[in-house]
Amino acid sequence: MNYKWYVFSILGLLLIGTGLCIFGEALIRKIKQENFFWYGTTALIIFNSGICFVGEAIFIRRKKT
Repeated sequence: MNYKWYVFSILGLLLIGTGLCIFGEALIRKIKQENFFWYGTTALIIFNSGICFVGEAIFIRRKKT
């Protein structure tokens, strides 16, 4: 069987969680009035990549049935 959708979904969820954690760090840095731009930008990229992976997993899974 092809479990590509399963790998994509797990990877996507891990990326979403990682993006949210980095976003939290960016918020803390912003509150402390430190440099937060690169943390926020990285968080946005990782979070959106996770959403793309989950969406692709759903697409692959639906295509099989």
